[in-house]
Amino acid sequence: MRILVVGAGSVGGFFGARLVAVGRDVTFLVREKRAQQLHRAGLRIVGFDGSHSTVAPKTITADKIDGPYDAILLAVKTYSLEAAMQDFAAAVGPETMILPLLNGMRHLDQLSARFDTNNVIGGLSHVSTDLDSEGVVKQLAHFEDLVYGELSGADTPRIRALAAELNNAGFQDELVFNVEALMWEKWVMLSSSAVITCLLRGSIGAVIGVPQGRETALAIIAECAAVANAEGHPMSEAAMEFTIKRLTAADSKFTASMYRDLTKGAPVEVDNVFGDLLARGIARGLETPNLRAAYVQLGVYMNSRAAKE
Repeated sequence: MRILVVGAGSVGGFFGARLVAVGRDVTFLVREKRAQQLHRAGLRIVGFDGSHSTVAPKTITADKIDGPYDAILLAVKTYSLEAAMQDFAAAVGPETMILPLLNGMRHLDQLSARFDTNNVIGGLSHVSTDLDSEGVVKQLAHFEDLVYGELSGADTPRIRALAAELNNAGFQDELVFNVEALMWEKWVMLSSSAVITCLLRGSIGAVIGVPQGRETALAIIAECAAVANAEGHPMSEAAMEFTIKRLTAADSKFTASMYRDLTKGAPVEVDNVFGDLLARGIARGLETPNLRAAYVQLGVYMNSRAAKE
């Protein structure tokens, strides 16, 4: 199976490198600058345990794509999706599976509108990684899970073929038949963690360590979960328990990736992570003051950033 990884950043680089290391036929779609960096130094991964690994990946630029791939692992920031779709369009054929590892849910509609609905499958990842200034992918926590499945919940030959490629590739993978529900649960977790750390400007442990910190974190989680519930995707009891435990741990140094982008002065995924969730809540008549405040705060940040550029 020919796999095209779109986005050789912290997430696409991590999973793509693992696939390359076990001999899968993987090509990275990159810009010329990143291609030169990868050709010069390789794709380097620093594991959470301190281990170092480097692979020599195949790369391609958009103008060199000569036909469809069997699967596309899509791992770009949501604000880059429109440009990415234009870049990899020539790699999409009638049977191509697009496995997106993007935040939120709006990207499913965007991909289905640009390509055929049949091309799009569901996916999510649980991995905490960052890309440093030298292009090295650094794993920040011990988990490294990739979950995927048909959005219809069907058990199909093509999804089994993809599973065979992703099995035993140096990370935990799981083929599921309720992937949309799991994507919603991740969205609630992600949005809650991003609101907590971005709005309150600190790690989970730092927030919980001050008076009213835990109560505020719980209120934020409840707001995000209420939107999912109103949209017909309630959090399971286990997922809610896990989210609360993880986002109220007093000794936790965890921060959302959006917070890390914010502190680096990088763009943030405010519209697809906060904006879409907020809009859905408003449409359902819900009051989500913390979510609204975070959305406005990061909107101000993005406007200020754009003005400086």
